[in-house]
Amino acid sequence: MGELFAPFLVVTLAILLVTAGVEDARKREIANWKNAAIALLALPWWWANGLAWSDIGLQIGVALLVFAFFAGAFALGQMGGGDVKLIGALALWLPVQPLLWMLILMSLIGGALTLVMVAEKRLRRRGGMPLEIPYGVAIAMAMLLVLREPIFNQFQ
Repeated sequence: MGELFAPFLVVTLAILLVTAGVEDARKREIANWKNAAIALLALPWWWANGLAWSDIGLQIGVALLVFAFFAGAFALGQMGGGDVKLIGALALWLPVQPLLWMLILMSLIGGALTLVMVAEKRLRRRGGMPLEIPYGVAIAMAMLLVLREPIFNQFQ
């Protein structure tokens, strides 16, 4: 049953990620229901993958640490609340090593996105309003890249 259910969960997660990234790019916010859905879908994901209770406890603990770390960035005004909730929800899905890979990719993509947006703002000579980076785009792209890894490299 888990082998049939897991792909459905991954596709559902991918759809939620794409819509969250698009929403963040357009409105600079991510709906709470999307973050909640992503977090709640981690529960059947654990079941579909046969996670032991101890591994589930580790997933929750790591997700809480990741959420707390990025909540600090939110408190400093460096990141939006929806972005922090999205990262915390995604941390429920990934073991530690893929999670670290996702966070590294997120940082690289977010940095590139920031550079492009700063350059675009300077080229158009738009002053005044502070630049808001839609970091949900970088988060979604990074997670999608991490999700595709086992799909395309399963035969190695």
